[in-house]
Amino acid sequence: MLITFYGVRGSVPSPGPATAKYGGNTSCVYVELENGRGLILDSGTGIRGLGKRLRHTEGNINILLSHGHWDHIQGYPYFAPIYQQDRRIRVFTTAADAHGRICSLFDQIDGANFPLHANELPSNAECITENIETMLAGDNINIQRVRINHPGGGYAYRVEEDGASCVYITDNELEPPDKPATRYDEWVAFCRGAGVLIHDAQYLESDMPHRHGWGHSLVSQVRQLAVDAEVNCLVMFHHDPDRSDTEIDFIQQENEQFFRGKRAPALSVCAAEGMKIRLTPQGDGTRVAVE
Repeated sequence: MLITFYGVRGSVPSPGPATAKYGGNTSCVYVELENGRGLILDSGTGIRGLGKRLRHTEGNINILLSHGHWDHIQGYPYFAPIYQQDRRIRVFTTAADAHGRICSLFDQIDGANFPLHANELPSNAECITENIETMLAGDNINIQRVRINHPGGGYAYRVEEDGASCVYITDNELEPPDKPATRYDEWVAFCRGAGVLIHDAQYLESDMPHRHGWGHSLVSQVRQLAVDAEVNCLVMFHHDPDRSDTEIDFIQQENEQFFRGKRAPALSVCAAEGMKIRLTPQGDGTRVAVE
């Protein structure tokens, strides 16, 4: 399994000299399986760069959305494969919300907020809201999902193949002020023994209490989850748009100090655009390498 990060920022794109190292594009992660299948996790502005690569490939494209908030969908109109004739694109998302919006990726291409209308695109795209696990399993992609603690709802995913596993949890508040959709002990169970845990780590203690209830986790909470779930590699993701490279560097230094001497995780990194993580099953465990 090879995981490549194309967008790692949360809330809003944040380009500029202060964010050049880790990147300013919003959420998009590409998972390539050993069986040749690929899975795109979210469609923030980072998907534009991925599209430049995938337009030179063939085969179905699978996009798995965590939820429909703007920073997770806004790159889709600039995703090159949607302009390829008859290119099949399957978008897996949650069921329609109270406003009847079935697929926010398509809804934003409406001829008013974007020059084209979704039905004018030459690609063959469909939105799938039911039997997601079963349909992906038919394409040899095995996932599990649980609900995130985030305003408006959504899902976290666990992708597995031949002993390698990647857990993707973005826009999730581990300790929300109200009754959680998923409790902390359930998160520990869901993440247990993962080769890679990618988790929202947008906030610091200094951001509280003003942002309590906004649907994002503290860096310190994510560290503890990685320890309790005994994951192999922790990737802190969905960086705050106001968090500079220097500040993220400091978080990384604190991570190394915090995890020193602990049983897990063996590796902790802050997500950066272009970062690649390769998972290789090895004996009773999984070898993780950052490329």
